[in-house]
Amino acid sequence: MDLDALVARRREEWLRLESLARRRRLSGAEADALVDGYQRAATDLSLVRSGAPDAGVVAYLSALVARARGRAARVPTASWSGVGRFFAEDFPAALYRLRWWWGVTAVTNVVVGLVLGWWLYHHPVVENTLLTPQEVQLLVDVQFESYYSENAASSFSTLVWVNNAWVAARAIGMGVLGFPVVWVLWQNIANVAVIGSLMHRYDRADVFWGLLTPHGLLELMAVFVAAGVGLRLFWAWVAPGPRTRLANLAAEGRTAAGVALGLVVVLLVAGVIEGFVTPSPLPTWARVGIGVLALLTFLAYVFTLGRSAVRRGVTGDVGDDQQADVAPTSS
Repeated sequence: MDLDALVARRREEWLRLESLARRRRLSGAEADALVDGYQRAATDLSLVRSGAPDAGVVAYLSALVARARGRAARVPTASWSGVGRFFAEDFPAALYRLRWWWGVTAVTNVVVGLVLGWWLYHHPVVENTLLTPQEVQLLVDVQFESYYSENAASSFSTLVWVNNAWVAARAIGMGVLGFPVVWVLWQNIANVAVIGSLMHRYDRADVFWGLLTPHGLLELMAVFVAAGVGLRLFWAWVAPGPRTRLANLAAEGRTAAGVALGLVVVLLVAGVIEGFVTPSPLPTWARVGIGVLALLTFLAYVFTLGRSAVRRGVTGDVGDDQQADVAPTSS
Protein backbone atom coordinates (compact mmCIF):
# COMPACT_ATOMS: atom_id res chain seq x y z
CA MET A 1 0.00 0.00 0.00
CA ASP A 2 1.23 3.51 -0.84
CA LEU A 3 0.84 5.59 2.34
CA ASP A 4 1.36 8.93 0.58
CA ALA A 5 -1.39 8.09 -1.94
CA LEU A 6 -3.74 7.12 0.86
CA VAL A 7 -3.11 10.31 2.83
CA ALA A 8 -3.44 12.51 -0.25
CA ARG A 9 -6.74 11.00 -1.25
CA ARG A 10 -8.31 10.71 2.20
CA ARG A 11 -7.12 13.96 3.76
CA GLU A 12 -10.25 15.94 2.86
CA GLU A 13 -12.50 13.15 4.11
CA TRP A 14 -10.61 12.97 7.43
CA LEU A 15 -10.87 16.72 7.91
CA ARG A 16 -14.59 16.57 7.10
CA LEU A 17 -15.04 13.76 9.62
CA GLU A 18 -13.11 15.70 12.24
CA SER A 19 -15.38 18.69 11.70
CA LEU A 20 -18.54 16.59 11.99
CA ALA A 21 -17.28 14.87 15.14
CA ARG A 22 -16.85 18.27 16.85
CA ARG A 23 -20.35 19.56 16.10
CA ARG A 24 -23.02 19.48 18.78
CA ARG A 25 -25.95 19.20 16.38
CA LEU A 26 -26.13 17.26 13.15
CA SER A 27 -28.77 17.11 10.44
CA GLY A 28 -29.93 13.76 9.10
CA ALA A 29 -27.57 13.97 6.12
CA GLU A 30 -24.67 15.01 8.36
CA ALA A 31 -25.36 12.12 10.73
CA ASP A 32 -25.23 9.73 7.76
CA ALA A 33 -21.98 11.34 6.61
CA LEU A 34 -20.52 10.97 10.11
CA VAL A 35 -21.27 7.26 10.32
CA ASP A 36 -20.03 6.66 6.77
CA GLY A 37 -16.86 8.68 7.43
CA TYR A 38 -16.23 6.80 10.67
CA GLN A 39 -16.45 3.44 8.87
CA ARG A 40 -14.07 4.61 6.16
CA ALA A 41 -11.59 6.05 8.63
CA ALA A 42 -11.63 2.81 10.64
CA THR A 43 -10.85 0.91 7.44
CA ASP A 44 -8.03 3.35 6.64
CA LEU A 45 -6.60 2.88 10.13
CA SER A 46 -6.60 -0.88 9.69
CA LEU A 47 -4.88 -0.54 6.31
CA VAL A 48 -2.19 1.76 7.69
CA ARG A 49 -1.51 -0.47 10.68
CA SER A 50 -1.11 -3.57 8.54
CA GLY A 51 0.50 -2.15 5.42
CA ALA A 52 2.47 1.00 6.33
CA PRO A 53 2.58 1.49 10.13
CA ASP A 54 3.58 5.16 10.25
CA ALA A 55 3.38 6.27 13.91
CA GLY A 56 2.10 9.77 13.16
CA VAL A 57 -0.68 8.66 10.81
CA VAL A 58 -1.70 5.81 13.12
CA ALA A 59 -1.93 8.19 16.10
CA TYR A 60 -3.98 10.75 14.15
CA LEU A 61 -6.39 8.16 12.74
CA SER A 62 -6.75 6.42 16.12
CA ALA A 63 -7.78 9.69 17.78
CA LEU A 64 -10.10 10.57 14.86
CA VAL A 65 -11.80 7.17 14.88
CA ALA A 66 -12.26 7.26 18.66
CA ARG A 67 -13.78 10.78 18.51
CA ALA A 68 -16.07 9.86 15.60
CA ARG A 69 -17.15 6.64 17.32
CA GLY A 70 -18.14 8.54 20.44
CA ARG A 71 -20.07 11.10 18.41
CA ALA A 72 -21.71 8.46 16.22
CA ALA A 73 -22.97 6.65 19.30
CA ARG A 74 -25.17 9.68 20.05
CA VAL A 75 -26.82 9.92 16.62
CA PRO A 76 -29.13 7.51 14.76
CA THR A 77 -27.51 5.39 12.04
CA ALA A 78 -30.41 6.09 9.68
CA SER A 79 -32.41 9.17 8.95
CA TRP A 80 -35.96 9.81 7.85
CA SER A 81 -34.57 11.50 4.77
CA GLY A 82 -32.91 8.22 3.80
CA VAL A 83 -36.16 6.32 4.29
CA GLY A 84 -38.02 8.90 2.22
CA ARG A 85 -35.39 8.73 -0.51
CA PHE A 86 -35.69 4.94 -0.61
CA PHE A 87 -39.46 4.97 -1.14
CA ALA A 88 -39.44 8.00 -3.44
CA GLU A 89 -36.52 6.95 -5.65
CA ASP A 90 -34.65 3.70 -5.00
CA PHE A 91 -37.55 1.28 -4.57
CA PRO A 92 -39.72 2.55 -7.47
CA ALA A 93 -36.63 2.85 -9.69
CA ALA A 94 -35.74 -0.78 -9.05
CA LEU A 95 -39.30 -1.86 -9.80
CA TYR A 96 -39.42 0.18 -13.00
CA ARG A 97 -36.02 -1.07 -14.19
CA LEU A 98 -37.09 -4.68 -13.63
CA ARG A 99 -40.64 -4.15 -14.92
CA TRP A 100 -40.32 -6.61 -17.80
CA TRP A 101 -39.24 -9.40 -15.48
CA TRP A 102 -42.14 -9.12 -13.07
CA GLY A 103 -44.59 -7.95 -15.73
CA VAL A 104 -44.07 -11.05 -17.87
CA THR A 105 -44.16 -13.18 -14.73
CA ALA A 106 -47.52 -11.67 -13.75
CA VAL A 107 -49.11 -12.06 -17.18
CA THR A 108 -47.83 -15.64 -17.53
CA ASN A 109 -49.19 -16.65 -14.15
CA VAL A 110 -52.60 -15.07 -14.78
CA VAL A 111 -52.90 -16.85 -18.13
CA VAL A 112 -51.78 -20.19 -16.68
CA GLY A 113 -54.16 -19.76 -13.75
CA LEU A 114 -57.15 -19.01 -15.96
CA VAL A 115 -56.40 -21.87 -18.35
CA LEU A 116 -55.85 -24.30 -15.48
CA GLY A 117 -59.05 -23.15 -13.75
CA TRP A 118 -61.04 -23.55 -16.99
CA TRP A 119 -59.62 -27.06 -17.51
CA LEU A 120 -60.41 -28.11 -13.94
CA TYR A 121 -63.93 -26.70 -14.25
CA HIS A 122 -64.58 -28.85 -17.32
CA HIS A 123 -62.95 -31.98 -15.83
CA PRO A 124 -64.67 -32.38 -12.46
CA VAL A 125 -63.32 -35.89 -12.08
CA VAL A 126 -59.97 -34.33 -11.11
CA GLU A 127 -61.39 -32.98 -7.86
CA ASN A 128 -62.14 -36.54 -6.72
CA THR A 129 -58.42 -37.23 -6.60
CA LEU A 130 -57.83 -34.17 -4.42
CA LEU A 131 -60.80 -33.98 -2.05
CA THR A 132 -63.71 -36.13 -0.95
CA PRO A 133 -67.24 -34.92 -1.85
CA GLN A 134 -67.77 -33.98 1.81
CA GLU A 135 -64.56 -31.93 1.86
CA VAL A 136 -65.53 -30.16 -1.35
CA GLN A 137 -68.94 -29.24 0.02
CA LEU A 138 -67.43 -27.99 3.28
CA LEU A 139 -64.87 -25.88 1.40
CA VAL A 140 -67.44 -24.33 -0.92
CA ASP A 141 -70.16 -23.70 1.64
CA VAL A 142 -68.17 -22.76 4.73
CA GLN A 143 -64.39 -22.81 4.80
CA PHE A 144 -63.55 -20.45 1.95
CA GLU A 145 -65.76 -17.67 3.27
CA SER A 146 -65.13 -18.21 6.99
CA TYR A 147 -61.36 -18.14 6.49
CA TYR A 148 -61.48 -14.35 6.21
CA SER A 149 -63.63 -13.71 9.27
CA GLU A 150 -62.96 -16.46 11.83
CA ASN A 151 -60.13 -14.47 13.47
CA ALA A 152 -59.90 -10.90 14.74
CA ALA A 153 -59.06 -8.48 11.91
CA SER A 154 -55.87 -7.16 13.50
CA SER A 155 -54.35 -10.57 14.27
CA PHE A 156 -55.48 -11.95 10.91
CA SER A 157 -53.86 -9.03 9.07
CA THR A 158 -50.59 -9.62 10.91
CA LEU A 159 -50.66 -13.34 10.20
CA VAL A 160 -51.35 -12.78 6.50
CA TRP A 161 -48.68 -10.09 6.29
CA VAL A 162 -45.98 -12.28 7.84
CA ASN A 163 -46.93 -15.27 5.69
CA ASN A 164 -46.95 -13.31 2.44
CA ALA A 165 -43.70 -11.53 3.29
CA TRP A 166 -42.13 -14.95 3.85
CA VAL A 167 -43.44 -16.20 0.48
CA ALA A 168 -42.02 -13.11 -1.25
CA ALA A 169 -38.68 -13.49 0.53
CA ARG A 170 -38.49 -17.13 -0.53
CA ALA A 171 -39.23 -16.20 -4.13
CA ILE A 172 -36.41 -13.65 -4.17
CA GLY A 173 -33.96 -15.68 -2.11
CA MET A 174 -34.38 -18.87 -4.14
CA GLY A 175 -34.32 -16.91 -7.36
CA VAL A 176 -30.63 -17.45 -7.83
CA LEU A 177 -31.40 -21.15 -8.50
CA GLY A 178 -34.17 -20.44 -11.00
CA PHE A 179 -36.42 -23.52 -10.88
CA PRO A 180 -37.49 -23.27 -7.20
CA VAL A 181 -39.14 -19.92 -7.98
CA VAL A 182 -41.15 -21.51 -10.79
CA TRP A 183 -42.23 -24.26 -8.38
CA VAL A 184 -43.39 -21.74 -5.76
CA LEU A 185 -45.40 -19.89 -8.42
CA TRP A 186 -46.95 -23.11 -9.69
CA GLN A 187 -48.06 -24.15 -6.20
CA ASN A 188 -49.58 -20.73 -5.60
CA ILE A 189 -51.47 -20.45 -8.89
CA ALA A 190 -52.60 -24.10 -8.85
CA ASN A 191 -54.12 -23.65 -5.41
CA VAL A 192 -56.11 -20.61 -6.58
CA ALA A 193 -57.21 -22.42 -9.76
CA VAL A 194 -58.46 -25.49 -7.88
CA ILE A 195 -60.50 -23.44 -5.40
CA GLY A 196 -61.78 -21.12 -8.13
CA SER A 197 -62.98 -24.01 -10.31
CA LEU A 198 -64.84 -25.56 -7.38
CA MET A 199 -66.49 -22.27 -6.40
CA HIS A 200 -67.62 -21.71 -10.00
CA ARG A 201 -68.98 -25.24 -10.37
CA TYR A 202 -71.08 -24.89 -7.23
CA ASP A 203 -72.45 -21.47 -8.25
CA ARG A 204 -70.34 -19.56 -5.71
CA ALA A 205 -68.35 -17.52 -8.23
CA ASP A 206 -69.63 -14.25 -6.77
CA VAL A 207 -68.32 -15.21 -3.34
CA PHE A 208 -64.98 -16.34 -4.77
CA TRP A 209 -64.26 -13.14 -6.71
CA GLY A 210 -65.84 -10.90 -4.10
CA LEU A 211 -63.49 -12.20 -1.40
CA LEU A 212 -60.36 -12.75 -3.48
CA THR A 213 -60.24 -9.52 -5.49
CA PRO A 214 -60.07 -6.85 -2.71
CA HIS A 215 -56.72 -7.99 -1.34
CA GLY A 216 -55.66 -10.51 -3.98
CA LEU A 217 -54.86 -8.07 -6.76
CA LEU A 218 -52.16 -6.27 -4.77
CA GLU A 219 -51.04 -9.37 -2.87
CA LEU A 220 -50.53 -11.50 -5.97
CA MET A 221 -48.82 -8.62 -7.77
CA ALA A 222 -46.32 -8.37 -4.91
CA VAL A 223 -45.63 -12.11 -5.17
CA PHE A 224 -45.19 -11.82 -8.96
CA VAL A 225 -42.77 -8.90 -8.44
CA ALA A 226 -40.76 -10.96 -5.96
CA ALA A 227 -40.66 -13.92 -8.34
CA GLY A 228 -39.65 -11.75 -11.30
CA VAL A 229 -36.83 -10.16 -9.29
CA GLY A 230 -35.77 -13.63 -8.17
CA LEU A 231 -35.61 -14.84 -11.76
CA ARG A 232 -33.53 -11.76 -12.64
CA LEU A 233 -31.05 -12.91 -9.99
CA PHE A 234 -30.87 -16.26 -11.73
CA TRP A 235 -30.23 -14.61 -15.08
CA ALA A 236 -27.57 -12.34 -13.53
CA TRP A 237 -25.10 -15.20 -13.28
CA VAL A 238 -26.32 -17.14 -16.32
CA ALA A 239 -25.82 -14.14 -18.65
CA PRO A 240 -23.72 -11.51 -16.80
CA GLY A 241 -22.98 -9.36 -19.85
CA PRO A 242 -19.86 -7.17 -19.70
CA ARG A 243 -19.42 -7.64 -15.95
CA THR A 244 -18.11 -10.73 -14.21
CA ARG A 245 -20.69 -13.17 -12.88
CA LEU A 246 -19.84 -12.29 -9.29
CA ALA A 247 -20.02 -8.53 -9.87
CA ASN A 248 -23.30 -8.77 -11.78
CA LEU A 249 -24.85 -11.07 -9.18
CA ALA A 250 -23.72 -8.74 -6.38
CA ALA A 251 -25.27 -5.70 -8.08
CA GLU A 252 -28.58 -7.43 -8.77
CA GLY A 253 -28.53 -8.96 -5.30
CA ARG A 254 -28.28 -5.53 -3.67
CA THR A 255 -31.19 -4.33 -5.78
CA ALA A 256 -33.19 -7.46 -4.91
CA ALA A 257 -32.60 -6.85 -1.20
CA GLY A 258 -34.01 -3.35 -1.56
CA VAL A 259 -37.04 -4.65 -3.44
CA ALA A 260 -37.63 -7.21 -0.68
CA LEU A 261 -37.69 -4.43 1.92
CA GLY A 262 -40.09 -2.35 -0.13
CA LEU A 263 -42.42 -5.30 -0.70
CA VAL A 264 -42.79 -5.69 3.06
CA VAL A 265 -44.69 -2.38 3.04
CA VAL A 266 -46.71 -3.33 -0.06
CA LEU A 267 -47.72 -6.60 1.56
CA LEU A 268 -48.58 -4.76 4.76
CA VAL A 269 -51.14 -2.76 2.80
CA ALA A 270 -52.49 -5.96 1.22
CA GLY A 271 -52.68 -7.56 4.67
CA VAL A 272 -54.64 -4.64 6.09
CA ILE A 273 -57.09 -4.86 3.18
CA GLU A 274 -57.46 -8.62 3.68
CA GLY A 275 -58.04 -8.26 7.40
CA PHE A 276 -60.37 -5.26 7.43
CA VAL A 277 -61.90 -4.83 3.95
CA THR A 278 -62.31 -8.35 2.53
CA PRO A 279 -64.57 -9.66 5.37
CA SER A 280 -66.29 -6.32 5.94
CA PRO A 281 -70.03 -5.77 5.39
CA LEU A 282 -69.30 -3.34 2.56
CA PRO A 283 -71.08 -4.16 -0.71
CA THR A 284 -69.10 -6.32 -3.10
CA TRP A 285 -68.59 -3.49 -5.61
CA ALA A 286 -67.01 -1.32 -2.90
CA ARG A 287 -64.65 -4.04 -1.70
CA VAL A 288 -63.62 -4.93 -5.24
CA GLY A 289 -63.19 -1.24 -6.02
CA ILE A 290 -60.78 -0.87 -3.11
CA GLY A 291 -58.74 -3.79 -4.43
CA VAL A 292 -58.61 -2.36 -7.95
CA LEU A 293 -57.67 1.06 -6.57
CA ALA A 294 -54.84 -0.46 -4.52
CA LEU A 295 -53.40 -2.20 -7.58
CA LEU A 296 -53.71 0.87 -9.79
CA THR A 297 -52.05 3.01 -7.12
CA PHE A 298 -49.11 0.59 -6.99
CA LEU A 299 -48.72 0.59 -10.77
CA ALA A 300 -48.98 4.39 -10.90
CA TYR A 301 -46.31 4.59 -8.20
CA VAL A 302 -43.96 2.43 -10.27
CA PHE A 303 -44.57 4.07 -13.64
CA THR A 304 -44.45 7.67 -12.43
CA LEU A 305 -41.93 7.89 -9.58
CA GLY A 306 -39.99 4.90 -10.87
CA ARG A 307 -39.70 6.10 -14.45
CA SER A 308 -38.75 9.60 -13.28
CA ALA A 309 -36.06 8.24 -10.96
CA VAL A 310 -34.58 5.99 -13.66
CA ARG A 311 -34.38 8.92 -16.05
CA ARG A 312 -32.32 10.73 -13.39
CA GLY A 313 -29.90 7.81 -13.28
CA VAL A 314 -31.25 6.00 -10.21
CA THR A 315 -30.98 2.21 -10.59
CA GLY A 316 -32.17 0.90 -7.24
CA ASP A 317 -28.66 -0.21 -6.29
CA VAL A 318 -26.84 1.33 -3.33
CA GLY A 319 -24.60 4.33 -3.94
CA ASP A 320 -20.97 4.00 -4.92
CA ASP A 321 -19.93 5.08 -1.43
CA GLN A 322 -21.67 2.02 0.04
CA GLN A 323 -20.10 -0.49 -2.26
CA ALA A 324 -16.70 -2.08 -1.94
CA ASP A 325 -13.88 0.46 -1.89
CA VAL A 326 -10.35 0.08 -3.16
CA ALA A 327 -7.31 1.33 -1.27
CA PRO A 328 -5.63 4.24 -3.15
CA THR A 329 -2.32 3.45 -4.83
CA SER A 330 0.13 5.64 -6.72
CA SER A 331 0.27 5.34 -10.47
